[in-house]
Amino acid sequence: MSQLSEQASAASPNPTTAQSERPPLWLSAGPAIFLLLWSLGFPIAKIATGYVDPMLLLAARFALVLVVLLPLFVWLRPPLPRTRAAWGHQIVIGFLIQTLYFGLAWSAFALDASAGTVALIVSLQPVLVALLAPSITGEVIGLKRWIGFALGLAGAVIVILGRAEAEATSTAGIVCAVGALLGMSSATLYEKRFGVSQHPVTSNVIQYTTGLVTTLPLAFVFGQLSFTVNGVVIASLAYLVIGNSLIAISLLLAMIRRGEASRVSALFYLVPPCAALLSWLLIGEEMPPLAWLGMAVAAVGVALVRPGRSG
Repeated sequence: MSQLSEQASAASPNPTTAQSERPPLWLSAGPAIFLLLWSLGFPIAKIATGYVDPMLLLAARFALVLVVLLPLFVWLRPPLPRTRAAWGHQIVIGFLIQTLYFGLAWSAFALDASAGTVALIVSLQPVLVALLAPSITGEVIGLKRWIGFALGLAGAVIVILGRAEAEATSTAGIVCAVGALLGMSSATLYEKRFGVSQHPVTSNVIQYTTGLVTTLPLAFVFGQLSFTVNGVVIASLAYLVIGNSLIAISLLLAMIRRGEASRVSALFYLVPPCAALLSWLLIGEEMPPLAWLGMAVAAVGVALVRPGRSG
């Protein structure tokens, strides 16, 4: 994508054309807006799971997102996957992200894991993928990646120990957060391995449908089907559907199409401290000085292995 951008720049013979191709002002602030919207999802989900079973909450989220996406799908009529394998790839990705990643992350919230700690653990995904991807691509792991992996892991441990000084640590919640990390990492590696690509509306419809179909049975078997309807739950669901699922993801896709993917990936290592700060402001989660130190260490580790860095 960056090569296409360079070719387009080289093909622009005059400043007027170059100015007309500049991204709109709102897109220049896109990475910061995305960071805020994505980070805010952690404390909001933590609040919501205090009232509703995480799997039932997820099923409601998926259903509401589909209510918005299906009319858009009918209007745009994007192409469907052409083969069974292509359908299967979208379903697997949907299960790994929507069911495993979100299901386990939100279960961690329900098990009293702090939003800041969960955000840190799942945000180690670039580190884990950078470490495991060579087994798929044959790329050699450089020293920077090993250092990044070590720093990311050390930072997570420091945060967990730091929070243990302030309050009891939820072991089960941390295990679920690690499972969520593995779910998202597996989805990323699966995409790298099979080169999954589809129209974004099509892939979202398939993946959110997969999430709905797989989380509802889990809610019936393992969860509690009581759904507390109050202002907090309605507001939380509205944000998770509109702000987190639709606006944030649409903004991410728009930035990627405009060649802003590297700027977005550079901001991902700021998600844990941003989520921790928002969690402190919204729900009063304490972050002792040692935990902030761990956030900084982990951020350096993720920064070392983010896309665009060699080694």
